[in-house]
Amino acid sequence: MALKVKTIYVCKECGAESPKWMGRCSQCGEWNTFVEEQVTIGGSKSFGSGSTSSSSTLSATITPMPLAKVQVNEVSRTSTANAELDRVLGGGIVPGALILIGGEPGIGKSTLVLQMALSIPNRKVLYVSGEESTQQIKLRADRLISPTSKVSGVSADNCMVVSDTSIDRLQSHIDAAKPDLVVIDSIQTMETERVESFQGSISQIKECTSMLMHLAKSSGTPIILIGHINKDGQIAGPKILEHMVDVVLQFEGDRNNMYRILRSIKNRFGSTNEIGIFEMLGDGLREVTNPSEMLLNEYSQALSGVSVAAAMEGMRPFLIEVQALASTAAYGTPQRSATGFDIRRLNMLLAVLEKRAGFKLAAKDVFLNIAGGIKVADPAIDLAVASSILSSNTDIAINAGTCLAGEIGLSGEIRPVNRIEQRVSEAAKLGFKKIIIPKYGARINFKKFDIEVAQVYKLEEAFRLLFA
Repeated sequence: MALKVKTIYVCKECGAESPKWMGRCSQCGEWNTFVEEQVTIGGSKSFGSGSTSSSSTLSATITPMPLAKVQVNEVSRTSTANAELDRVLGGGIVPGALILIGGEPGIGKSTLVLQMALSIPNRKVLYVSGEESTQQIKLRADRLISPTSKVSGVSADNCMVVSDTSIDRLQSHIDAAKPDLVVIDSIQTMETERVESFQGSISQIKECTSMLMHLAKSSGTPIILIGHINKDGQIAGPKILEHMVDVVLQFEGDRNNMYRILRSIKNRFGSTNEIGIFEMLGDGLREVTNPSEMLLNEYSQALSGVSVAAAMEGMRPFLIEVQALASTAAYGTPQRSATGFDIRRLNMLLAVLEKRAGFKLAAKDVFLNIAGGIKVADPAIDLAVASSILSSNTDIAINAGTCLAGEIGLSGEIRPVNRIEQRVSEAAKLGFKKIIIPKYGARINFKKFDIEVAQVYKLEEAFRLLFA
């Protein structure tokens, strides 16, 4: 069949195709998302050594079978020699898995993956870079394996690198290196001759990912893709990209801060309720095994507007410092600002304090900050946020040995939160003397923890304990 080049328009958000440009996508409803793409009709769909006849023979051997007769073998995972990364992946890398790691430019994605590639014991890794030369990769690797590096267990013996942007040549690289793991940095720089469009286009990303998925599943070799994100914080490319891969990880953090968080957005082989915390150093990423000590500061004297919250990120408890500043508004309209916390939830808590607790904050500027440069979505820190605001407003410091955990309802009640025993245990382990939590209907034995547990039902009860 003769090849024919056809022009279509593809939505960047959902991947919907249209023969003509449209201002609004009829599938996802987004505006100005259609881009022009050139597609080739009549080309071969094979990749590597596959053919049409072999595909027909293979499909003839596939027949439906009862679910009860399906044989399940235990999957052997490959450890990355990085406890935080293994935690997020669910215990290690599964053979044939396609893993996508996204994050902002300069956040440390390439450093994380290269450090992992240098640390995996007795495994050969092929690092394919479309953004950097082999010399640039070597310079970064030298920093990771230098004698003064604080990152241990790295070696360049089993890591092979190549600078190439062609997916069509990838099969020959894999045949020559015979790696146990392949790293693609990044998927937006890869291209194939089967698609007549430029690098980073939706058609190129979708086709290259499809070819890599076929390669990973057919050979059993796990492949890690590094992906860029757009201005909205989403992984660049079509949304179908996240559906095609097995695991989606988000590497985030403030570039002005040294700490990074690795979140699991999607994981077909494990839980998405885990996070990994790293510290960015000049010679690599260091695992943070105790995030509570990282996020808490010790002050020589008590400060108003500061409280400690027992938060949860997935299955992991840690204590964070909540800072607030409430001052008289210099202009007519009070300012509301939050860093690391949802501004809409802050406005809701201020309304509850105004209506239910009787504190006059409508004419006050309120600024809120979660120390450490992390973002927290756990509603259990509501009580700590409200206490910090009131502490700053009254200029009365909260006892440094007190920790808080509780969600605030619209009626001013303190609602129960999940995994309260883990929160209490974490506070006791770090030496806190007292923790204020919601009053539970279920009977929980808190006497086994070496900490005073105060249970409250209303905001007034909590403030009475904090400020006498």
